[in-house]
Order: sequence, then structure tokens, then C-alpha cells
Amino acid sequence: MNNRRVDIRAVWGLGLLAVVFGLIAALPSYGSQYTIILVTDIMLFIILAVSWTLFSGPTGYISLAPAAFCGVGIYTCALLGMSLPLPAVIAVAGLATCILALFVGAVTLRLRGMYFAIFTFGLVELIKNLVNWYETSKTNTRGRFVVPVDSDTCFYFMFGILVVLMTAAYFFRRSRFGLALQSIGENEDAAAHSGVNVTLLKVVTFAASASFMGAAGAVIATRLYYIDPQSAFNAAEYSFMPVVMAIFGGMGQLFGPFLGATVFAYLKEKLITQYPYYYMLVVGIILVLVVVYLPNGLVGLLQNAQRWWSRRRHASA
Repeated sequence: MNNRRVDIRAVWGLGLLAVVFGLIAALPSYGSQYTIILVTDIMLFIILAVSWTLFSGPTGYISLAPAAFCGVGIYTCALLGMSLPLPAVIAVAGLATCILALFVGAVTLRLRGMYFAIFTFGLVELIKNLVNWYETSKTNTRGRFVVPVDSDTCFYFMFGILVVLMTAAYFFRRSRFGLALQSIGENEDAAAHSGVNVTLLKVVTFAASASFMGAAGAVIATRLYYIDPQSAFNAAEYSFMPVVMAIFGGMGQLFGPFLGATVFAYLKEKLITQYPYYYMLVVGIILVLVVVYLPNGLVGLLQNAQRWWSRRRHASA
């Protein structure tokens, strides 16, 4: 009975997700240009938040490297956008970030706790300053122009990356590799003793999640027109914000980061446009309230409301 109930919930969840994706895919046919641009930005943060959760959620390894991977994708688009078509640029960006994450993961994923978090944040600063040094001292430039594309094209490529990511994340979390990754977060030593190749699984998952960040960075670069190291490797925007969004939504379920990134990215846009001087203050207050009162995020709030409603219904019956 319990298995059947879980299966029914999974079917309903997939059906709801399919409806949402259908509405998003049809957006250019009925939405304004502003709405298309806004939803594209929201999808970028969904990709960053879900990709981050795919690795950091089950393992407990707090990565602050999304800005490095997204920035590599942005610069890949700036460097190759004039010589390659956009699909090829996106593929190269995903491959480049995957290779970078494989190297970083192989070197650092033996670290635990705050040491890994500090290293990944240092990686963002290292790449940003390395690119800045190369441009100012070797090419005598600062920043690059990006070949723009129309908002509909940017929207559909970002949407395609999102669909592939959500599909891959859904099946991965229900596979034996997802269960093995979960066991690493619960007790890494016990997982290793039970036969799980802990280091290899962590490195591969870390690299796979990074490839989606790089691909999304290549797409969003076409909307920026001009980029420099400071904007491309913006840790506050592309590293800390996705983590906040994932925590806000709740990392226990796959749709938690999806929901959190959607709500928070929309709120972020409205606050920046209407209350730019109070934006970071409001973000800080929301984060404190979520950590103190909603440790499981919006998903935990919805689950508590569902349990309360079930108890009330059974009590009245």
C-alpha cells in the first residue's frame, strides 16, 4: 500500500512537472519579451540550484564553485561565439567545465567539511584573477564582446538544458548511484567499507553537475553582450545565490531547489527593480528566517501543511 502511494505521488509529480514544462515551452507564443527574458533568468538559477543540489545535497559537501563553472561557460561563448554555432559553443562549454571539475574534484574531493568549501570559493577567485591578469597583461584588454542572439533562441536553449538536467537528476536520484551518493552523505566511511568507490563517485557526480552550469553560462552569455572577469565570475550572483535558493526551496526533494529558485529568482528581480537599496537586506532577512524557522525549506513547509491537513481530516471523520 505504501509503495503504491509513493508511486501515485511520483506519477502526480511527473504529471505536474510535464504541465509546467509545457506551459514554459509555449511561453514565446503568448508571453511578452520581458516575460521571456525574466523566465530565461529564472531557468538559469534553477539550473544552477538543481545542479548544485545534485552533488552537494546528498553528500553534504558544500561547493562554492558554481560561479567558476558558469563563468567558464560565459567566457567560452565569448571566445568561440563568432566562429562556432551556438549548439557547438554550448557543447564545448559543458565539456570544458566538466574537464575542469574532474581535475578539481580529483584533487580536492578528499577534503571534507569547511576545507572543501574554502577551496571551491578560492577556485572562483583564482580563475577570475587569472583571466583578469591574462587580459590586462597579455592582450591589453579588459573583457570581451559576446555575439548576441534573440531572446526566443536564448530561451529555448536554456529550456532544453533545464529539461535534460531535470530528467537526468530524476533518474540519477532513483538509481543505485544516487543511493550510493546518499550513503556517502550519511556515513562516508561506512559507504567505503560497503564497497562504494567513494572518490570516483564524488568526482564523476561533481563533474556532471558542473557541465550543466557551464552550458547554462554559455547560453546566458548571449544576453550579456559584453562580459569581463568581474561579471562572469561573480561569486555573489552565481555561487552564493544558487545555494541560498536551494536552501530556501529545500534539498530533501528534487523539486525543492526548482521551487526555491523559481520563487527566489522572481523575488530577486522584483526587489532589484523596485527596491534596489533594500535588496540585500531583504535577502539576508529571508535567509535567516528560513534557516531558523524552515530548516527544510518550502518543501518542508508544504509537507507539514499536508500532514496537518491529513490529521485534521482524519480527526473530523
